[in-house]
Order: sequence, then C-alpha cells, then structure tokens
Amino acid sequence: MRLQTSAGLLPLISLTTALTETPFLGFPSPWISPDPSDAEWQAAYEKAVAFVSQLTLTEKVNLTTGTGWEGDRCIGKTGSVPRLGFEGFCLMDGPLGVRYVDKASAFPAGMNAAATFSKRLMRARGEAMGEEFRGKGVDVQLGPVAGALGRTPQGGRNWEGFSPDPYLTGVAIAETIRGIQSRGVIACAKHYILNEQEHFRGSVDVRIGDKTMHELYLWPFADAVRAGVGSVMCSYNRVNGTYACENEWVQNYLLKSELGFRGFVMSDWGAQHSTLGSALSGLDMAMPGDMMGPPSASSPPYGSHWGGALTQAVLKGEVPQWRLDDMVTRIMTSFFRVHVGSYTSRPEPNFSAWTRNTTGPQYKYSNRPWTTVNSHIDVQANHSALIRELAAKSTVILKNTGILPLSKSSLTSLAVIGNDAHDNLNGPNSCPERACINGTVAMGYGSGTTDFPYLISPATALLGLSQEHNITFFNTTSNWDLPTAQSTASNASVAIVFATATSGENFVSIDGNAGDRNNLTLWDNGDALIRAVAAVNPNTIVVLHTSGPVVIDHADKHPNISAILWAGFPGQESGNGLADVLFGDVHPQGRSPFTWGKDLESYGVELLTVAPDPRSPRQEFPEGVFIDYRWFLSEGKGERGRVTYGFGHGVGYTEFEYGDLVVERVGGRGGYEVNKGRTIPAPVMGEVVDIGDVEGWTEPEGFEGWRIPRYVYPWVNATVYNSENGTARSPSIGDFPPEARDGGVQEELPAGGKEGGNEGLYEVLFEVKVDVKNAGTREGVEVVQLYLSPNNPLAPSLLLRGFDDVLLAPNATKTVTFSLTRRDISEWNTEAQNWEILTEYQQTVFVGSSSMDLRLNRTLPL
Repeated sequence: MRLQTSAGLLPLISLTTALTETPFLGFPSPWISPDPSDAEWQAAYEKAVAFVSQLTLTEKVNLTTGTGWEGDRCIGKTGSVPRLGFEGFCLMDGPLGVRYVDKASAFPAGMNAAATFSKRLMRARGEAMGEEFRGKGVDVQLGPVAGALGRTPQGGRNWEGFSPDPYLTGVAIAETIRGIQSRGVIACAKHYILNEQEHFRGSVDVRIGDKTMHELYLWPFADAVRAGVGSVMCSYNRVNGTYACENEWVQNYLLKSELGFRGFVMSDWGAQHSTLGSALSGLDMAMPGDMMGPPSASSPPYGSHWGGALTQAVLKGEVPQWRLDDMVTRIMTSFFRVHVGSYTSRPEPNFSAWTRNTTGPQYKYSNRPWTTVNSHIDVQANHSALIRELAAKSTVILKNTGILPLSKSSLTSLAVIGNDAHDNLNGPNSCPERACINGTVAMGYGSGTTDFPYLISPATALLGLSQEHNITFFNTTSNWDLPTAQSTASNASVAIVFATATSGENFVSIDGNAGDRNNLTLWDNGDALIRAVAAVNPNTIVVLHTSGPVVIDHADKHPNISAILWAGFPGQESGNGLADVLFGDVHPQGRSPFTWGKDLESYGVELLTVAPDPRSPRQEFPEGVFIDYRWFLSEGKGERGRVTYGFGHGVGYTEFEYGDLVVERVGGRGGYEVNKGRTIPAPVMGEVVDIGDVEGWTEPEGFEGWRIPRYVYPWVNATVYNSENGTARSPSIGDFPPEARDGGVQEELPAGGKEGGNEGLYEVLFEVKVDVKNAGTREGVEVVQLYLSPNNPLAPSLLLRGFDDVLLAPNATKTVTFSLTRRDISEWNTEAQNWEILTEYQQTVFVGSSSMDLRLNRTLPL
C-alpha cells in the first residue's frame, strides 16, 4: 500500500521499519469497501454499513472489545448494543470441538484431518464442527489453525494445525473454513503468525525475511483468506521486533492489503499490548478485553487497552473515526456473510464455559446474577459416524510386512499391551485440559482441547471385537512392568503394543515438557516397552498416538515388528477407528503429514529453549523455507538417508500402478496483470464524532450501582481523559507518522486486489493428468500426490502441489487430473513485491504415492 498525497504517490512510513528489520511498510490500516463483483460479499457489506451507521461511538467500541476474562458465559464475549437488541459476540475454543461444554463431540485433531489427504473429509469435519458450535449458540469458532505450521517437530501445538507443508495446510484450512462457515458460524484462522513454539511464546522476537514469510508461513493464510474466513487471530510473539497484534507489516501490509483480507483481526487472549499500537496497526477486536486478572499498579487506566481507552483515543483524535468504523464494519460484515440461507437466525449461548451446573452466575468473576446458565443442549447429532471414519482414514500404516489386515476368522489370540491402549480409570476428562497420559491419548493438551462425551479406547474396541469373533484376549496396562508385558505378549498369536508422546500449550507442563516436547522419544517408557514385546512375539504390531513424529527407526528395522501404525490424536472414536483399519473394514488411506527423521538433529531446525536474556529472546529462522521434507530432500541441506518414513508415506492393502502422465498448458498465455487498483477514501459511518468533546460519552448517571466488577465498559472517565497521561501507554501518538491516520485514497499492492491476493495468481496454467490402476486383488484407496521441482538451486527440490484420494476396485483404472495455478509454479520476488515464474529454470512435475516414492515425471512447457 502507498499513500496518495498532494506531492504524488509516496511510500508509507513504518514505525516497525524504523525500529526493526521489517522489510516493508504498513500504514495506514486498510479499510474495506464495496465490491459489486462479489454479490454475496457485497450484500453482507451493505447490511453491515446500514447497521454500523446506526451506532453511537460507545456502541461501536462495545463490539470491538471483550467484556473481560470470565466476564460472561463464553471464553470471549464482546459488549452488546442493547438499544438495537444486538447481543455481543460469543467466541469459543477450539480447533477440534467446543471447549468447556457438555454434550458436544471431540473430533480428531487437525493433523489427523490432514493425514486423510481427503478434501471431502476436511470439509465434512468443518461442517460438523460448525453445526455443533452453532447449536451451542457460538458466533465465532476459534479455529482452524495454520500457526504453528510445524517448523520444529517438537512444537507443542503442531497437532492443532495440519502439517508443516504449507500447501497441504492451505487446502485443509480452506476446506475447514468453508465447512464451518457454511453452518452460520464465523471461523477464526489462527495463530497469525510465526507462533511456532511454546517456549517464550509471549516474548520471543522472530526475525524473518520477506521471501520465507511468503513462500512458507503466509501461504496457508492466503488460502484461508481466499476461502472467505471471517476472522484471523494474531499471535503472542513478536515479528521483527514488534508484537504481532500491533505489527503493521504483518496485519496491515501483508494480511489486509496484499491478501485482501476483509474480515476482522482479533487478539489472542492477552496478546494486545497497547491502545494506539494495536488500533493503528490493524487490530479490530481485543480479547478478552481486560488484562486477564485483577487490576494492578501496572494496569492501564481503564483496566483495558481498549474499551474506554479506545473511546478516549477517538475523542482525542489519536485514532481516527474511520479506523474504528472499519473495525466494526469488518466485524459485522463477517457476521452477515455467514448468516445467510438456512442460517439467518442467531441462537443465543445456552451454556456457561465456567461451570457444568444448570444454574450459576451470569458473570463468573463477579458471581452475579444467579440464573440458568446451562441448558445442556445435545449438539452431537450423528457426528460419531464421521469421527469414526476420520479416525480410521487418518490412521497411517507406516510399515506392514503382510500381517495386516488381521483376520477375524483365523486370528486365535490377541494381546493388547500398554497404558496408551486403555481407559483412564478416573474418566477421559479427569485431567484438566487433557494434560496427562493416564490411559489412551486421543488429543493433545491446552486450550485446543474439548471434553470427551465418551472415549472408546483401543482396548475396549478390540476386546469387544475379540468377544464377537471368539478371539482370546489378553491385556496389560503397565508400561514399566516389562516382565508382565512380555509374559502377556508371548501368550498371544499377535501382540499390539501402544505408545504415546503428547504435547500442548505452555501453561501446563507434563514431566518437564512445557508445551513443546523436549525430544522425539516416546513417553512413559514406550521405547523400552516396544523392544520388550518385540523380543518375545514375532507378530508384534506397534500403534502410536503422538503429536508428531518420533524416533522410531529401531522399530522399523526390528524383524519381529510386522506393522507400525500412527493413529495421531483420533478423538472420541479412537478405538473403533483403529480396529476398523487393523481388521480391514476400512480401506487404509492415511498418509503421513510430516517426515519421520532418524533423530532430532536431522531436521535442521532448533527449538529455542534458552535465551541470553529471557525477557527478550530472539529467534532466527536460518533454514528459511527448508523445513520437514523440503529440508531432508534438498541437495546441500538435509540427508535423504536420515529419513525413516517420508512425508506423504502410508501403505494400504493393495498395490497401484501409474501410467500415461500428460501435462497440458491451458491458460496464462496472456501474461500476468499486476494489480494497479486504488482504494476509495476511508468511509465514516453514522454521526461524525466531535474531537475533544467528552459530553455524552461518560458513564450514565446512576449507573454506578449497576456496575459489574472488572467488566469492561466503553465509557470515558473524565478524570483520566483530562489527566496529563490520558491513555499514555507505549507507544504514544507521537511515535506514529501522520500517515498512520491518513484516510485518503491509497494505491493497492501489485500482488493484491482480491481475497487471497491478485486474482491472476489463481489462474490455472497447466492441467496434469495421470492414470492410476489398482494392480492388486483388493479394493483400496490410493492417495495420488503431485510434486513440483523448481530446479532452482536456491529453492526446495520438491514442493507438494496437489493430491487426490482415489477408491479403485481390483484392475480398475482412473484418470486423475490436477490443476497448477500461477502461484503454484511461482517464487516470491521481494524487490518487485510480487510472484514471478522463473523461466530460466526448467520446472518438472512428479506424481507418486509419497515424497520419496515418485513414479513418473514430465517437464512443464513454460
């Protein structure tokens, strides 16, 4: 974005640029405007403008600011507009189901959805979650996740997202968003951006270059924006010196201008650090609104960075009215955009996140008024069937020497061994935030969890199946009593041994693992248990419930270990889904969404756990775009020989052949049109506020007796307003250039113009077709994967650029078609601030069943 002035088009000045190494500029914060070419969005925008134009200053501020931690019945709740009968927005975690409620489902984790490599299942999971959030009266689902992307395999919250591959994550997040929002709920893509570890997450300064940002971490957020996501959550960390939630390069320049994001940016809980820095740099909604604790000497004057502080900043002219109006218009446009068709109504919240009791306080912190807070509405519908299907089809068979599928008719005895196979004797929700490994692990821990309505453990499912088919069943729960484990295993014809390694959020620590994993070994003596069982049973099967890769090379090489399965975090139907795969009732189609290295060091990245100054830790990303398989498979980077199982790997119960690979150019001959658009001037909605006039914006007379303790209100305090410091929170208005408040016509960015970026980036240039044949004797699913090799020595050797899951009967053949867009075959040019195809390199496409099993290739006719 550039500024239109009387002297012509001049580059914007950037506070962040002046203080740090942020490469590009970001003031003023872009505003949304009419777009008649998109009828659906235009209709929502017009409704939003009509609504916002009726609001007073304080009503606008109410909709931008949370009422405070535990300030209402939802995890996050904005203020309301009682005059118009509009209740504040209810926001609830999380990415795999509704947190802190009863009678809702516990879905498989995001990484499991990615492991299906199925767009249909990704979309269906989003739809089902959207139905449940809507059924509980939630306006905004705090998910799905593209950050952490998965830079380091130990990353605590990797499991909440999808994959360290940005293409796979981009497809998965887009399909999930479309599913959620199709049910009348606003999705929230998070955590934006570079929130790649839990250690130091609230203070770490991530230093990153423009090219790495675009080609890796920003990529899936572009897909989220293109899918029409209604909200984006900014993250805790700093980016090139400035907190993400007040970083004008990240929010204004990249997200709102270049990617054309037309929804609203909300802060992660407690990630806002100032009034003006966040408002002028693109934040639109502050969560939870207060400081997440009782007021202290260091608290801002209003107990909030916004609320009354934002009202005061507008009245003082520090935040222009158009910026506040844009915040609210973005929020309301997102609301009207999803409330269409069969979803125009808006159910009220029928639960309290803070208690399961039927009655309790409306405002938990103040413990008043006492009322009905939980209606115990069952929103699960028939979603258990989908959850079971997802659990099965996300299970990755890493190794199978022929023992699978097991036969229900010929298997005589079965041993199930390990704590991770069994029920938690105190119940699946007995550990707060799921922060334990007492019994089977079916999700990670932290705010990305939900309560299980029930949890089918593998032992329960396999016991029931054994009883049904007269299979003798043995089991033992201890991971540490190795003699008993060996005795149990030696009595069975097949022994299945279970092991886990979990992770989560840093406010909980398990055995010294503070969110991030300390290493890539199995927990709870899992490696020793596997070795012990395999030593006595030649038909040993290993099942892993982990938050990512573990070092499992010893099991891969063990002659008595006949199969290894990764089940991830499969949700409430864990045991049933696994049994369906083990016995061949479901065609295996899970493919690994990450690479399994032989050791931690082979990944080429480091988790920052120690810093010279823990108050100001700094993190470089020297690997650039080379993470996961991009690192292992690129010449001069990692080593192919250090891979146990490659990205995209997974075996089924039949064999497939590939043939007749054809590449055809279908578009792009007219060239790429750089965006040269300009904005309209920033619109002002409703009555124009008189700068300096506080009359009418203070707390109504007589309201003091109604005031709820710690609740965030939008009114100005005249004493604070007239004090010397006012809203003085660093930075102050003097730290910002005048351009930060300029609402004049702006020149748009070359790579911008539409949601997701320049429309030309998504033009299909090539079609790639390949014939896939089931050459085996069983029906089965092949996940066909398309990779691009840029053949540029500075770029990764392989980039995933397409996938499709194909069900084929024996001897059946299907032609699979992929589309390659301009963005798919381009690289980011920092100097031009645009994507470009490097024609000096001869790009090649490969198709196959994984990143390390490529069958055919053709050169792209550029």
